[in-house]
Amino acid sequence: MIHQIFILIDHSGLILAVGGALYTASTTAAAITALLAPTPGRRRDARKVLALLLRRAAVDDQPTPRSTIGDEPTA
Repeated sequence: MIHQIFILIDHSGLILAVGGALYTASTTAAAITALLAPTPGRRRDARKVLALLLRRAAVDDQPTPRSTIGDEPTA
């Protein structure tokens, strides 16, 4: 019984390592494509994929920062 648990732990570690390597490879490929793609549309699509992989909002989807200097406070 204990021997089987150790085998499962060993295999799960291998699965996690392969998954991490695949995630790193796909993130790297999306980042390189976002930088080096020949057309703006492909670069934009690669940035959206990269945002999904990194669980962040895409640059095009973020609101434009607005300065509040000089605004009257609202009550």
